Formats: sequence, C-alpha cells, structure tokens
Amino acid sequence: MIRIYNENPNPREIEKVVAVLRDGGIVVYPTDTLYGIGCDALNVRAVEKICEMKGINPQKSNLSIICNDLSIISEYAKVSTPVFKLMKRNLPGPFTFILPTTSSLPKIYKKKKTVGIRVPDNNIIREIVAQLGNPVLSTSVVDELEEPEYSTNPELIHEKWESFADLVIDGGTGGIEPSTVVDCSDNEPVIIRQGKGVLNL
Repeated sequence: MIRIYNENPNPREIEKVVAVLRDGGIVVYPTDTLYGIGCDALNVRAVEKICEMKGINPQKSNLSIICNDLSIISEYAKVSTPVFKLMKRNLPGPFTFILPTTSSLPKIYKKKKTVGIRVPDNNIIREIVAQLGNPVLSTSVVDELEEPEYSTNPELIHEKWESFADLVIDGGTGGIEPSTVVDCSDNEPVIIRQGKGVLNL
C-alpha cells in the first residue's frame, strides 16, 4: 500500500503508480466518490482481467474511463458542443457522462458503442492519468453485500484487494455515494443514476 495526499500528491509516489499501470498492472485508487479499481484503459488484457474479476460483460455493460481534464475527452468520445459545455460546467466532479465512443478506444469498448467519461475532483487520480498519458479504467470497489467500511477504509480496502491488485493507494477515507450518471449519447442529457453529483444544467 502506498499513501498519497490529495492536497499535494508526491510526484515520486505518483511515478510509482504510473510504472505499475504502464506494466499492465491493476491499481486501487481514490476518487471524489468511491474508491476505484482500474488499469491503463488502453491495455486490453488488463481491462479484460478486471471485467472478469468484477463479473462485467463489456459487450453489455458500459465501461468507464477517467481522463485528467476535458481537453483529451474528444480523443475517446464524440462530444457535441452543448454536451461539452455541460461537461465543462460540471467537471471535475462526481459525474459519469455516457458518450458515443471514437475509434481511438480498443475493440473491447466498441461493442457497446458508448463509454462513460469521468473527470473526478481528486488530484491523486487526475495526476496519475496525466503522467500515464492514457485514461484509466474506472470501476468501483463496492460490493453491495459488504459493510460500508470495506469500500471507504483504505486499510480494509487493502486487505480485501491486495491479492488481486498490484498496488492499493491510501488516499484517505473514501466516500459511500457513487457518481451521478448522465447519458448524453443522444445529445439530450438524461440522468440514469442520481448519485453524489447535482447536475448544473
């Protein structure tokens, strides 16, 4: 486990995380909502490993990726001007925007034709993504059947995930509310899950 502070992430510690991701590793990291488990989103083998472990069928479920800012989103998703303005008003923040994919994403994302885009209000994961130069796959560590501590307390998260993840980041206590999911695949924003974020239209 590695301790990183959100207020001022240590560049050396960030580099250690990035090295694991570049190597195809799996990392547990903090966000502005729940702790997440992910990998380099463009490393198909690592993405498949997480999908298998979490019981996600990428052909039927939306995969989500974390970007460090809005400037690179158009590389991975098709964004109309009104949707971009909506995202700009609400990001960084606790939202997942569902958008049509572009050809830059590996085939595993394309069966669904849409991808979730996250730009969390959390310096640790945004700094990791910036240094990596690729988005990071985003799935939460939450298991509905467990006590909330297992998805908020870094020590317990580490205990649960250390055998599967190559690295667990302790970024402080995690949240218990997921992101608000906004489907913009038809340009008209539709909230399909109300979570922590209150959408500023």
